[in-house]
Amino acid sequence: MSKMDMRHARLFRAGPDQAVRIPKGFELPGDEVIIHREGDRLVIEPVARPGLLALLATLESIDEAFPDVDEGLRARDTNLRASRPGAGLTVENWLD
Repeated sequence: MSKMDMRHARLFRAGPDQAVRIPKGFELPGDEVIIHREGDRLVIEPVARPGLLALLATLESIDEAFPDVDEGLRARDTNLRASRPGAGLTVENWLD
């Protein structure tokens, strides 16, 4: 470990707990850490926040059928085309 990786820090009391001031450049992300002992050393690690995929994996699957969002669009397209040219443009006739 080089001198650049080491700094002295102050210990102080916060109520009944002992606390350490973390010097600038050693800040940890978030507002929660995990602390554990390795022999005489204390190791402080940031709590890893789960990503979106981990969150989605915890959700229950949806067994319901989704409604047909295209249902009834054709009748409205015909009415719109008759009243305003170009207003009834759909993906299908746009790609043609």
